[in-house]
Amino acid sequence: MDDHPEPPTRRLFVALAPPDAAKDELARALRPVYDAHPRLRRNRIEDWHITLAFLGELPSGAVPLLRSALSGTAAARPALRLNLHGGGHFGGRLLWSGVGGDLDGLHDLAAEVRRLVRSCGIDFLERPLRPHLTLARARRDDPESVPAAAAGLAGFTGRDWHTAHLHLVGSNVGRGPGPIHYRDLTAWPFAAPSGRNPLADEAD
Repeated sequence: MDDHPEPPTRRLFVALAPPDAAKDELARALRPVYDAHPRLRRNRIEDWHITLAFLGELPSGAVPLLRSALSGTAAARPALRLNLHGGGHFGGRLLWSGVGGDLDGLHDLAAEVRRLVRSCGIDFLERPLRPHLTLARARRDDPESVPAAAAGLAGFTGRDWHTAHLHLVGSNVGRGPGPIHYRDLTAWPFAAPSGRNPLADEAD
């Protein structure tokens, strides 16, 4: 539970987060990529997430509504088995790593989350789900860095892991210039997975 006063508005989204071991594995693969392209604007590793529903800027009163609507979603579902692999970019500006594994389950979860959000009377722009982790962005005067970095990450394949929590996340919208930072507002645990693997028990 977040004990800090809510700002009048905040940018909200619902997401999954890879466990620390999976993020560390990807971070090791990224070291030579970042060394080769030092001017990339990197996302903080603690902010890496898989967005299921981006809700945009909402008043603080939306947070308790979302907590109530989403509270039972994760507990009713077994954890998803996912992995991180490869690299790509959107428009030459945004570097990402891909997500594999139980993509049918991931799309089904995203559809349920979006339905529950709309049941709260919250309208948002519903984009097609393209599961990925956003890793970095190009600077305006360095447009070639992101496609080159994506090519350098193409051979990465991470081990499987299980999702631990469903997260409601807020960003520091409206708090002045500087990098965007994210903060968990609530996280709900998934039901136990049917199998075990080396990364399944890592906290996210």
